[in-house]
Amino acid sequence: MNTTNLIPLSLLFMQYNLEMSFFFNLNEMGLLEILTVNETKYVRPESVHAIEKMIRLHQELEVNMHGIDVILNLLEKIERLQQELISVKNRLSLYES
Repeated sequence: MNTTNLIPLSLLFMQYNLEMSFFFNLNEMGLLEILTVNETKYVRPESVHAIEKMIRLHQELEVNMHGIDVILNLLEKIERLQQELISVKNRLSLYES
């Protein structure tokens, strides 16, 4: 696997001053995909935004791992419902015109 576009987990560990167990717990809960290449752990660059959101929830709001999982699931449901509402409004506007 080509690792040029991957971010080493050790870099995130040092940058955010967190224990590696935080990232491994996120991985175990299915909130973060950790890739292993040649015994080095990596994450995909597109995961960084979600990782930062989880770190903020954990550090600033002191939310535990299960709470982070619940919050992210609820936010995802809200986003889907908002998209569905926009779609329904667009269809309704076609009939009103």
